[in-house]
Amino acid sequence: MTQSLTKLVALGAVAVGLSLPAYALEWNVSVWGKRRAFTEHIHKLDELVQKKTNGEFKLNISYGGLSKNTENLDGISIGAFEMAQFCSAYHPDKNPTLMVLDLPFLGVETLRQEGALDMAVYKHPAAVKDLARWNATILMASPLPQYNLAGVGKAPTTVADFKGHRSRATGGIGDAMKRIGAVPTSVTSSEAYTALETGVVDSVAFAPHAHLSFRTVDIAKWWTSNFNPGSVNCPVVVNTDALNGLSAKHREALLGSVPEAMEFYYTTYNETYKKWDAKLKERNIEVVKLSPAVVGAIKAAAADPVRDAWIADMKAKGLPGQELYDFTVNALAKLKK
Repeated sequence: MTQSLTKLVALGAVAVGLSLPAYALEWNVSVWGKRRAFTEHIHKLDELVQKKTNGEFKLNISYGGLSKNTENLDGISIGAFEMAQFCSAYHPDKNPTLMVLDLPFLGVETLRQEGALDMAVYKHPAAVKDLARWNATILMASPLPQYNLAGVGKAPTTVADFKGHRSRATGGIGDAMKRIGAVPTSVTSSEAYTALETGVVDSVAFAPHAHLSFRTVDIAKWWTSNFNPGSVNCPVVVNTDALNGLSAKHREALLGSVPEAMEFYYTTYNETYKKWDAKLKERNIEVVKLSPAVVGAIKAAAADPVRDAWIADMKAKGLPGQELYDFTVNALAKLKK
């Protein structure tokens, strides 16, 4: 039951003289796939919010029942649901400012660095204004480890091997791979297994949890351990009107629970890494470690051109691309210190 509908039910009951149990506020949350490390902070948030409000406020988390993953931002904009998770790379034109976080080879070293960097960019005035167009406010990040490729056939070990290599790779990662001759495709995460199984792609670029969740690891023959081209940023957003409509108590319960929910996310991800290592051994998947020279050559060929092209495109749209890039790089440098 949505916030507005719950209020109507309560008012109607009062009108006919019925007594109700404690007032319940329920928010619908749109995510996709299945429950996994990537969504655990949302479940933890629900647990904390219910506890702090004595069950008055809860989150109904739906895996695909409310919207397609590529349409979650649209659903938020019209108030079809109150909260959602999405990945910016699914629709770069809808959230151009956030795509700075998807630029390849930014140099993020840890998951916590990624989470802190994401939130810093999400609070930049240009990003806030960008999301406001969709009546959306970013609540928290869903930081992902560096992506790596899991694939079939011959594993690429040189720059030349990537020429003609077909890979499910989105955002800046896809742009980077294209620069070295690969053929990126942006099929959704849910379609990745079929694309790899049927030979539509030779590899899939995912973080470990997604390789596990979407089962690409079940058919992969090799995995690159240090390609590390970057990651994809996937914020959790709320409908701004719904957020503003919360009582002070409910608002504090929601916003005040974010830090603990994020800590739970990081703890959960440590367990995911353990499962990932075990899966690689269980399926005897070849771990491909690219030489520093190959990684360096890929970075030189891909990172700078993609960055420059993105900044030029942002300028053409009247958006502060250079400012956002400089802000991101400086924020990461501070985090590393």
